Amino acid sequence: MTANLAKTMICTTAAAALMSLATPALAADTCGDISIAEMNWASAGVAAWVDKIILEDGYGCNVTLVTGDTMPSFTSMNEKGEPDMAPELWVNAVKNALDKAVEEERLVVAAKVLSDGGVEGWWIPKYIAEEYPEIKTVEDALKHPDLFPAPEDPSTGALYNCPAGWNCQISTENLYRAYDAEAKGFDLIDTGSAAGLDGSIANAYAAKKGWFGYYWAPTAILGKYEMIKLDAGVPNDKADWDACTSQAECLDPKPNAYPVSDVYTVVTKAFAEKAGVAMDYVKARSWDNQTVGKVLAWMDENQGTNEDAARYFLENHKDMWHGWVEPETAAKIDAAL
Repeated sequence: MTANLAKTMICTTAAAALMSLATPALAADTCGDISIAEMNWASAGVAAWVDKIILEDGYGCNVTLVTGDTMPSFTSMNEKGEPDMAPELWVNAVKNALDKAVEEERLVVAAKVLSDGGVEGWWIPKYIAEEYPEIKTVEDALKHPDLFPAPEDPSTGALYNCPAGWNCQISTENLYRAYDAEAKGFDLIDTGSAAGLDGSIANAYAAKKGWFGYYWAPTAILGKYEMIKLDAGVPNDKADWDACTSQAECLDPKPNAYPVSDVYTVVTKAFAEKAGVAMDYVKARSWDNQTVGKVLAWMDENQGTNEDAARYFLENHKDMWHGWVEPETAAKIDAAL
């Protein structure tokens, strides 16, 4: 064997050894195939597409979106380990089961995707709040039925209810009784559907008239129309909420504040272990209701899809999402948009 040949073989062997050492590290930085639940409400659907784009273009993952909803997706993740990720899980509905799944290392709670939580309550338009700054609480609004005329009988006030079949319809009816709103001159208005409720707000804004009723965030309507949530006048009493306020058989409801819903991204333990540096993004990704509302309002006005809205967000809110990823990752995503 010549000296040159021996030197070449030594170098080749050394290079192969280095490559064998580097391969596991490289694998740790790639997340492979990932399934994400695309929940059937707007904010969660857009979040799923934001994750898909960032994980694919920034981290080289291969992402499949699957149709999801809170209970079915959680149950499947907990029992079958799929899908890998639920971007927007309202955890109050599955709190005990989720705690157990985390303790038994089947699921991992990542970012608080809605930084200010899911918000429910009774709202009035911002222009009414500015014209009548003394109205800050539910009780304050109930002193002024004349400012919130009912559509069929303007001589009485209107309190707009949540759509039929939703749990918030029950809680709103109970709180209507708890605050003795009928005796204070208010009718409880059934809008028939979510579209009817949305339309009542849009019509009030178009005419610059008073509006008072139930709504929640983040939503396209609150992204489009500035509304002020009134203080309930009392803190949330969770025990009474669970036992009475939220129950159809509540015989003696008392004033109560809507609880803020904790909304997190939840992933399977297997995903957390295989995702590598992509898991850092999943832990960091969090946005506020105001931003989500504006994105959903754009989506509604432009009849966009979840993907359209996700790309609109990524193109117009770089100051936010660039903070979720490393600069070189952000550059890859920007180049792919």
